[in-house]
Amino acid sequence: MKTIFFIVVLLAATGIFILSARKILKLINLGKPLNRFNDVKTRIKNVFVIAIAQKKLFRDPVAGIVHALIFWGFVLFISAVVETFIQGFFPSFNFSFLGYIFSLMTITQDLFGLLVIVSVLISLYRRYILKVKRLEVDKHGKLDAAFILIMILFVVISMFGQNASHYVMAGKLDYEVRPIISYLAGIMYHGDKEAATLGFEIFWWLHVALILGFLNYLPYSKHLHVLTSIPNVYFSKTGDEKNILQPVNFEDENTEYFGADDIQKLSWKQLLDGFSCTECGRCTAVCPANTVGKLLSPRKIITDIRDRTQDKGVLLFSKNGDVTIEDKPLLGGYTSTEEIWACTTCMACVQECPVMIEHIDSIVEMRRHLVLTESNFPSELQNTFRSLENNFSPWAFNPSDRAEWAEGLNIKTLAEDPGGEYLFWVGCAGSYDNRYKKVSVSFSKIMQNAGIDFRILGNEEKCNGDTARRLGNEYLAQEMMKGNIETLNGYGVKKIVTACPHCYNSIKNEYKQFGGNFEVYHHSEIINEVVKNGKIKLKKQEHARKITFHDSCYIGRYNDIYEQPRTALKEIAGDNLVEMERNRSKGFCCGAGGGRMFLEDSEESRVNIERTKEAVSTGAETIASACPFCMTMISDGVKSLDKSETIEIQDIAEIVYNNQLTH
Repeated sequence: MKTIFFIVVLLAATGIFILSARKILKLINLGKPLNRFNDVKTRIKNVFVIAIAQKKLFRDPVAGIVHALIFWGFVLFISAVVETFIQGFFPSFNFSFLGYIFSLMTITQDLFGLLVIVSVLISLYRRYILKVKRLEVDKHGKLDAAFILIMILFVVISMFGQNASHYVMAGKLDYEVRPIISYLAGIMYHGDKEAATLGFEIFWWLHVALILGFLNYLPYSKHLHVLTSIPNVYFSKTGDEKNILQPVNFEDENTEYFGADDIQKLSWKQLLDGFSCTECGRCTAVCPANTVGKLLSPRKIITDIRDRTQDKGVLLFSKNGDVTIEDKPLLGGYTSTEEIWACTTCMACVQECPVMIEHIDSIVEMRRHLVLTESNFPSELQNTFRSLENNFSPWAFNPSDRAEWAEGLNIKTLAEDPGGEYLFWVGCAGSYDNRYKKVSVSFSKIMQNAGIDFRILGNEEKCNGDTARRLGNEYLAQEMMKGNIETLNGYGVKKIVTACPHCYNSIKNEYKQFGGNFEVYHHSEIINEVVKNGKIKLKKQEHARKITFHDSCYIGRYNDIYEQPRTALKEIAGDNLVEMERNRSKGFCCGAGGGRMFLEDSEESRVNIERTKEAVSTGAETIASACPFCMTMISDGVKSLDKSETIEIQDIAEIVYNNQLTH
């Protein structure tokens, strides 16, 4: 009778779960097609390193350890669950026939069971007593989290109760090693086998009910990530995809819209992102816009996608149409345009997400809709777009003046001499901005002193397209990118070096989408190379000024360049090179990325002020940067804090050039 009842319960629970899973798959399938089925080897590696080993979670050590113990505990409890369910068909079944493997299984269940209980209690304490800010969610979210954590707690307690009862009822099995269970068994039953038999039945059914209940609750909980996180990690970007945005195919005559204002215009992976969000808040906690009080919360963007997907599913799949949900689009109905324009595309959210959600892709898709479909964008961008179209730079400078900075430096253009090992891609700031032109001069002289043969494009160089692309003006961006590629390929350019991280990332990673395959270096990499191989000798200052280095998002998180800019600075400043609290992959954005350089900020919510305060707090006399946008934003921050008289902002190229033994 017990077996028949178990089979009925198991089939019913399995059937309900399959229906729920099919519904979720149907919802995800509402998204546009996207090929994420390549590079299988890397994807499998990511699953083991990120999803199973929980690598990214340990960026927050306390929360990482707690979550990892719960996750690993449940993975290791699979053997106990399998044993329990087989006992539903064959009551006397156990895994003792596996010998010493059974010993490992039992001791693991004991130890990790205890660790999971402790971890759940710590989680409850952090969420409801300590009230960690990033874990704060709405009332429904709090109840959901509490229910899940308590459910996990009872799953482990029921497993312990079942094992302790069996330990007394059947006696110690061959190869069974359960120090905690043997202690509990003695306390619970004092050798009473009859009581243990009854206890086993109670705990066995409780364990089965909790597992099946937990499984069927997941599809309706934010903890659905238990099931979707591994697929989401598997289908995340790999290799060169990490740094790029997907292009729009403007040549497709069947394209009816550009960008996305609703979930059916996003890809299936972006909808899967929504269902994979753990609502841990790591993304929002590191978001520079959110930190300074702007409306943007990366977590909310992703949960908005999930909520809209679920609501849209109700509207689409309702049989009788009797629904009370208002049919409002994702953009404007769930997510505001103010949120979308606040993003600096710094990648901090993506970097921190433990399940590899791609926030920026969704944000830029919504920007594309606003710009390309609705022509709805902040008024100050009108001049930026116009200048890019007419002057090939974000500023209204004459294109014929682009190479004036190089006058008298004996630097040849490719038009004058198509030779040279490197093309120095100067960039718009390096060509026109009075402050950053000094960086172009310093770096050029470093290359000349190091014997590097290079050329520039001069008046033939145009904006790389990054600003337009991140602002959602994909059409303008592609025009500029394709024009530059045609010029570069026409000269047979192979190697490019640039002092601008935005130029670097765009030309290195995104030009490939349109036939531009070049070997691209950031100037910090070249400086690092010539210092290390002795082509440039540096002064070692006994009383060096204290220096702190600000990491640019576009060479840092986007391209993993962290040590190269610091090498020469360490040689010059020694122990006087000090780090900000947020540095390297945890560095804080200057506020200029994603086109924010050309958007107005209120005095109360300026990202650059937040970053400058952190730099000033180190006691540094020099703030070193490796990006024209960063230099501008940090310089403005220093002025706002009235520190211009005591703190200078210099590019690493200037610091290195001014500290050469010979000029």
